[in-house]
Amino acid sequence: MTTWDRMYVDGRWQHPSDPALIEVVHPCSEEVVALVASCAAVDVDVAVQAARRAFPDWSDAPVATRQGRLRRLLEGMRAQADELASLVELEIGAPWPLARSEHVDTPLAMLEDCLELVGQCHDERIGNSLVVREPVGVVAAITPWNYPLYQLVAKVAPALAVGCTVVAKPAEIAPLSTYRFTEILHEAGFPAGVFNLVPGSGSVVGEALSAHPDVDMVSFTGSTAAGARVSAAAAPSVKRVALELGGKSASVVLEGSDLDAAVTATVQNCMSNSGQSCSAWTRLLVPRAEHARAAQVAAAAARELSDGLGPVASRAQFDSVQSYIAAGIDEGAQLVAGGLGRPAHLSSGYYVPATVFAQVDPSMRIAREEIFGPVLVVISYDDVDDAVRIANDSPYGLHGAVWAGTEEHGVAVARRLRTGQVDVNGGQFNVSAPFGGYKKSGNGRELGRFGLEEFLETKAIQL
Repeated sequence: MTTWDRMYVDGRWQHPSDPALIEVVHPCSEEVVALVASCAAVDVDVAVQAARRAFPDWSDAPVATRQGRLRRLLEGMRAQADELASLVELEIGAPWPLARSEHVDTPLAMLEDCLELVGQCHDERIGNSLVVREPVGVVAAITPWNYPLYQLVAKVAPALAVGCTVVAKPAEIAPLSTYRFTEILHEAGFPAGVFNLVPGSGSVVGEALSAHPDVDMVSFTGSTAAGARVSAAAAPSVKRVALELGGKSASVVLEGSDLDAAVTATVQNCMSNSGQSCSAWTRLLVPRAEHARAAQVAAAAARELSDGLGPVASRAQFDSVQSYIAAGIDEGAQLVAGGLGRPAHLSSGYYVPATVFAQVDPSMRIAREEIFGPVLVVISYDDVDDAVRIANDSPYGLHGAVWAGTEEHGVAVARRLRTGQVDVNGGQFNVSAPFGGYKKSGNGRELGRFGLEEFLETKAIQL
């Protein structure tokens, strides 16, 4: 068993004020595999002050200097990519191919993109004004358990690139890849205080970071309920808050599209990472006349995927997903794949079979609430206007898909969806495109140029 009993503050590993440790449980075996530090509010203050002291010099450093340190970080992460993937596999149970590709290779691509973009941030002349962009200051980066390394890089890379300093808090159930990232960052030679790691619970460390008067910005990814708490804690100090929260994304299959391909792709997207993606397409909207066929294709695709799914990340998440599957059955939805309990061949681990419900009414809980597990609902619509209405009838607006006979028709419908991203006919994920939500899916954007700009203030100098 590995023990990481320290926090990383002011350029060195230090013991926190409280010797208590948090157990990290492997979702596949249900065994404790690591112990990590559990910091207190006083430790948060020490870390924030270190970041505050480091900010003037780091923000004034030439862009080339910051790029150089980040490039060394990128090289170190590439060299340790397999180890990072192994830690993600250990902390959240992600199968190795997914851990290596989505959880490590994608963050590497994001960091590389950030290195290219930061050199393109220039002052702008508007009339008699010089408009300059300056780093926002000390950033609290609070990351989730479902994509621990991905979300860390999405926040830390642009913040450090533009000259901010950072205090990071990983999810308490998945801190291992963040610890290794911190070791690699230390080896890259960043100045003391530029990056700080304060592990611990959301109720203690997350709350203290959100409320701290010397934190200039909170970048948070997690549930909508937790995001609301972060906003409330941050409100008295009127700091900037960027939130990437929940989702209940719709995949809209239009007449004239390839139904089998669209449904199969939707199932694959929904079940990826065991359904633990805020952007997952968890509502499949199909023409009423095609509902039976769509349900059949979805069920077959789910059964094919089920054996390759990893577990959900914790006992609490397993129990939550089970309660939603039970609710779907109780509400009268038609269970066509998966269901309650673990897959029959498994006796331990937090495994949930790929589950599909058909004949789902849009008013059902399983159609409206974020389940965050491998559960897809199939909903019928009457015409395109009805499909758009159902897709938009959600408190969330993070992602979505449209499948159409032509790209032109797909884009026209995509423009009508109240959501931050839409993939048309299987358009691929783009690390340079802005990612973020409408409504209760949050505010602000990550990735690419828009992700960099979240960490910048705008100043006008009249000449």
